Amino acid sequence: MRMTIKRRILVISDLQVPYHHEKAVKNLIKLVRREKFDQVLNVGDELDMQSQSKWAKGTKLEWEGQLDADRETCREILWELGTTDVTRSNHTDRLYHTLLRGAPSLLGLPELDYPKFMGFDELGIKFHRKPYEFLPNWVLVHGDEGSLNRNAGGTAAGLANKFGANVVCGHTHRLGLQGLSQGFKGRFKTLWGFEVGNLMDSRQASYLKAGSANWQGGFGIIEVHGKNVTCIPVPVNQDGSFTIYGKIYN
Repeated sequence: MRMTIKRRILVISDLQVPYHHEKAVKNLIKLVRREKFDQVLNVGDELDMQSQSKWAKGTKLEWEGQLDADRETCREILWELGTTDVTRSNHTDRLYHTLLRGAPSLLGLPELDYPKFMGFDELGIKFHRKPYEFLPNWVLVHGDEGSLNRNAGGTAAGLANKFGANVVCGHTHRLGLQGLSQGFKGRFKTLWGFEVGNLMDSRQASYLKAGSANWQGGFGIIEVHGKNVTCIPVPVNQDGSFTIYGKIYN
């Protein structure tokens, strides 16, 4: 009996607009238009909000005045990618923390609540403040909910062990899949931790010491075959190209 694919889900990694890899994003949009996924998840950090960083306080960056332009660029990308769901993340939490530090009297204004600020309702995007179970026993989080592991997939595996569920996340900018198995005599239960890389242009990440980082460009695809779920890590090359389903996107 041939098993058919019942559902295909695209998982978009950290974009951190305006530091996104423009060529990679253009190629990903081509993939979305060609393959027509059932759901498009975003692991968060879609917007860098660099001027709201605590590290920007008192520097020229705090006064750059690009937040509205960056927001519009991000909204356009999310729309073109067919994004259906976005989870909270540390970079987009910066809006709340900026208000908390400097203008707490503005807290509670609906237009400054992050999903409203981004206009997610207009884009048809659901925003998840808590872990999002997008499939039975499969959870989307950003990746900063536990301790970090320098090995690709290790942070997600740690969260899978913590939650007792399969975890898909970003945050680490690493691309990897790790399994945690229990059982004996051929009877095993496996939890998967899936980290989906990043879609940043690392040359713009000025905060990297000596410009070096243990990062991998990439994104993820999840296929549902009957009751089985398969994770596919897709590496993205430095020029923004990648290969998936027998086609080169460049």
